[in-house]
Amino acid sequence: MTARRVVAFGGGHGLSASLRALRHCAPELDLDITAVVTVGDDGGSSGRLRAERGGLPPGDLRQALVALAGDHPATRRSAGLFQHRFAAVPVGVPESGATDTGPAAGDDPDRGGAARRGTDGASAGTDGLTGHAVGNLVLCGLMELLGDPVAALEHAGAMLGAVGRVLPMSRQPVGIEARVRGADPAAPDEVCTVSGQHQVAVTTGRVESLRLTPSAPPACAEAIEAIRAADWLIFGPGSWYTSVLPHLLVPQLADAIVSTSARRLVTLNLAAEKETLGLSVADHLAALHWYLPELKVDLVLADAKAVGDPEPVERAAESLGARLVLAPVAVVDGTPRHDPAALGAALVPVLGADR
Repeated sequence: MTARRVVAFGGGHGLSASLRALRHCAPELDLDITAVVTVGDDGGSSGRLRAERGGLPPGDLRQALVALAGDHPATRRSAGLFQHRFAAVPVGVPESGATDTGPAAGDDPDRGGAARRGTDGASAGTDGLTGHAVGNLVLCGLMELLGDPVAALEHAGAMLGAVGRVLPMSRQPVGIEARVRGADPAAPDEVCTVSGQHQVAVTTGRVESLRLTPSAPPACAEAIEAIRAADWLIFGPGSWYTSVLPHLLVPQLADAIVSTSARRLVTLNLAAEKETLGLSVADHLAALHWYLPELKVDLVLADAKAVGDPEPVERAAESLGARLVLAPVAVVDGTPRHDPAALGAALVPVLGADR
């Protein structure tokens, strides 16, 4: 039996959860996995490297590579190295005494996470390496050395023994802009333009429209080829406005997504994020239609507890041509995070079904 070719779209932790879930399908399904990653990040380590060195922001690409890293002890160690983040050097403490305690809970340093502090809790000095993930620097080095981000990602994937392919949605970085109502709490009815992925992600207002700059970035040719050859396209989970929807705003990608014979699945989030406050679960599906009216979806996968009343979500799914599938896909501790094993178990009968 030939492998089922799956293309997953997104960025950050959401795409990472989706890719890890697909890895869990491996014992039962023969999958050929491709991740198509957004390239709009401008915060944290990725934003610094993008501004200082040019080229694609590496953080979301790194996260996808690590999620697909092989299981050999050496490649797992390499994956850990890619994730290692340089700590700030505590004031008054020799550099040799510094350790990387990792980001605080809830921080995403690649997307403008919180400032770091020293290992003793005191304020820490910073240098050029503070806050950077080793994998971000490796990817930047490979892109400069090889002169092509796709070649760099292929090489990095080989270093990690990746069991799938990671591609950027475009070979050039993009900007993300949103028209936001109430971004200033003092003017709740005022609409203004919020620029930059990080600022859109943390806005306290309601996003009313989204656009990329440039408006029609060239799509990665290899991503278009993967979409055309795919059996399944998977959108979400992830930050809806800054990780999922940007793919639909790249005209060449959108055309390929609409015209491919692949089936399409949407995995819904477990909770609203800052950028989607006020957006219901059904509204997330409506946003897909708003930005790509021609998009038809086959299945929508959601967690029953997160959905609550399924009727509005069922109606929203049907408006896209989709059937709603409910499954327990969240971690058991109650936090709004997908459990890769549970999500993978829910995906097996879906991806394994014949047309």
